[in-house]
Amino acid sequence: MAPLPLSDETLLFEPAAPHDEALAVVFAFPNQYTVGITSLGYQVVWATLARRADVSVSRLFTDGHEPLPATIDVLGFSLSWELDYANLLTQLETLDIPIFAQDRSDTHPLVFGGGPVLTANPEPFANFFDVILLGDGETLLDDFFDALVELKSASRAETLRHLTKVPGLYIPSLYSVTYDGPTGGIRAIAPLETDIPATVQKQTYRGNVLSASTVVTPHAAWENIFMVEVVRSCPEMCRFCLASYLTLPFRTASLEESLLPAIERGLAVTNRLGLLGASVTQHPEFETLLDYLNKPQFDDVRLSLASVRTNTVTPKLAETLTRHDSRSITIAIESGSERVRQIVNKKLETDDIEHAAVNAKAGGLSAMKLYGMAGVPGETMADLEQTVALMLRLKKAAPGLRLTLGCSTFVPKAHTPFQWRGVNPEAEKRLKYLQKHLRPKGIDFRPESYNWSVIQALISRGDRRLAPLLERVRHYGDSLGSYRRAFKDFQGQIPPLEYYVHEDWDLSQPLPWDHLLGPLPKATLQKHFEAAGVEAVAV
Repeated sequence: MAPLPLSDETLLFEPAAPHDEALAVVFAFPNQYTVGITSLGYQVVWATLARRADVSVSRLFTDGHEPLPATIDVLGFSLSWELDYANLLTQLETLDIPIFAQDRSDTHPLVFGGGPVLTANPEPFANFFDVILLGDGETLLDDFFDALVELKSASRAETLRHLTKVPGLYIPSLYSVTYDGPTGGIRAIAPLETDIPATVQKQTYRGNVLSASTVVTPHAAWENIFMVEVVRSCPEMCRFCLASYLTLPFRTASLEESLLPAIERGLAVTNRLGLLGASVTQHPEFETLLDYLNKPQFDDVRLSLASVRTNTVTPKLAETLTRHDSRSITIAIESGSERVRQIVNKKLETDDIEHAAVNAKAGGLSAMKLYGMAGVPGETMADLEQTVALMLRLKKAAPGLRLTLGCSTFVPKAHTPFQWRGVNPEAEKRLKYLQKHLRPKGIDFRPESYNWSVIQALISRGDRRLAPLLERVRHYGDSLGSYRRAFKDFQGQIPPLEYYVHEDWDLSQPLPWDHLLGPLPKATLQKHFEAAGVEAVAV
């Protein structure tokens, strides 16, 4: 394993010099350096730890690391992508740490995890971690490490019990899950003792100074990019959308206190800027931000933008992107059918989509990427025909604009109104239908793997019974066939794949994550689900 290319990194913060008694921490990302260092969440957590004199932190990736301590006190993981869990387990093995938390003793490091995958539903991975951080690092990290420093000489058992008092820290081993038989649903989730909290609340940072890159490097997946978070969450609340529901409420970075100072810091060391957020153009001062970036001193800045809300694609936005070396813009439409968009609460008219394409072309952009879904609850074949018709309409309205439709399969996500609906097994055929009718018309159709969507759904709706299966799968490979083979191995011991992936669950049944509270109560999510009206619609 190679050392990290530290000489090529430009740090945008001042690390502290660790003192002699500092906690020895390894902070890992279960993928290659080029991927991990491009994660804004990973960068910010690492910098937060590196600024503490009572912590000595080393970074670990699958292909490289900083010098690691002889004895590790704490090992942390940032998990951004479900299938990276296999790399995570391999990293544990490489460090001679038991994969399952129950097999660790006082001689082993405390293993914690955080990131969007674990905040959404940590249960399939719960048995691999001693501690899971639920929510935003701004509110969790310092409280967590203050407690760890204080408890440095305590036993593992004492430490874990004490950490239950820190808001947002979930200690899976201190909760038991009972089931309606080995292949049935969940009956109850309860703490092992009365002084352990019955529920753990996800922590939400409510400040208006949002995240920005702490390091710039040519080895990042986006070379030399400086990233700045413009908004967090999304006000639209599409009923399938984890990025909106899990991170509520919608927060915007202060222009004067957050965005402009961060951009100035970043552009002092690089000319590539990435504006991040689920709905960046809905920042209330976005026009002012565009005016700032259009100043002559920033003419050489290359600007990248996350997906934008369709009805905010103005000629001015397109011209700004063109001026700053962007050739394309990305919008999420979900479907060409207005009926389906109403089901998912996508507040968008077909005319808005056409106007976005026309404005993109008029502003000098050469391409537009649209994101859609197949297998949305309530969707019929007639709705897919309307998606085809919409793409052809856009081609006619904005001739010469290169159109791409990236299309995924609907996957249910925890803490969203559609968490109760399973993956439509017809979705794979529907993706092929779109491909057949769009590619011959000169539209670049890019379907996301249906098989990967099945695995994603398995993990997003999984419970603790999956841990041994996930450990088994990595020895078989990462294909859908590997998962089916592992399910055969555990037949009769856990529910079948179809239970987790394809079944529609009853709104009243206990969910694997019921003890882990998101921004909205379950009763509110049920009301949002019922408002979609999908049960009355033929699939």
